[in-house]
Formats: sequence, structure tokens, C-alpha cells
Amino acid sequence: MNLTVLAIVGCLIVAGLAIYAGYLLVKLKQQKALVAKHRELAIEKRNANIFENVNTLCMVGIQGQCDLSEISIRVYCIMDYVQGEQRIDFEKQFPAISELYHIVKDMPRGEARQEMPKKERMQQNLERMKAESRLEDDIVRELTTLKDMIQPLNQQIQVQMV
Repeated sequence: MNLTVLAIVGCLIVAGLAIYAGYLLVKLKQQKALVAKHRELAIEKRNANIFENVNTLCMVGIQGQCDLSEISIRVYCIMDYVQGEQRIDFEKQFPAISELYHIVKDMPRGEARQEMPKKERMQQNLERMKAESRLEDDIVRELTTLKDMIQPLNQQIQVQMV
């Protein structure tokens, strides 16, 4: 009789532990799903912020309010931070922006540019201006395409003041 009672108690303990382990596994699965959902939402929010900034840069470039070389550097670099399925391969889809970026990316800017000898600075200006004028129409067209492409991807609510 003692052996039977011990076997029944042992089975109850094992069954209780199995049920508790199952409960913990279900909770772990729910937690992993919640973490994945939060990661996805964070990526969408970050991408929406990036797309909003790129949209502004595209408008500035299309309207000619900034040098195309500066726009190409900013757009190319900021789009590198897009994550997930919304990532764009700039080399293939926007070859003119990519080409101008690769031409001017290593040219010094700001204070470093001012410290350069005047002759070298003028030579780089000439190279940059030649590339900009040669690629201008293609870049404006690509900026328009990019702006139209990212517009539907931007999930943020547009608020307009009346």
C-alpha cells in the first residue's frame, strides 16, 4: 500500500511539473511573438522617419534648392539605414545618384575643404560640377521616382495645419 501511495504521489508531482513546463513554454512562445512584433513596429517607425527625411531631401533636390552632390550624399547615406523588406538597392535602382555619390563621397567638405590649397579645391569643384551637369537630368528623374516610391511606404499620419 505504501508503494502504491508513493507511486500515485510521484505521478501527480511529475504530471504537475509537466503541466507547469507546458505553461512556461506557452508563455515563452507568447513573449517571443510579442518581442518580434515590437521589433517589427520599431523598424517600421524608424523606416517611416527615414522616408519622411528622404522625401524632404528629394523635394529639395527636385526644386534645385541644394547642390545635387550634397543631395546624393545625404540620400545615399540615409537610405543605407532602411531595414527590412523596404530596403532599396541604390546601385541598381538609382545609378545616377549612386554614380554621383561615388564621385564626391571622398571629397572633403566643411572645414577640411577650406584648409585645402585653392588649386586643388578648384580642381575638385570642376570635377564635381562636370559630374553634376552631366547627371543632372537623370538625378532629378531618379529623385522624383524615389519620392514616389517611398511615399506609400511612409506609414506616418500627415498632419496639416489649417
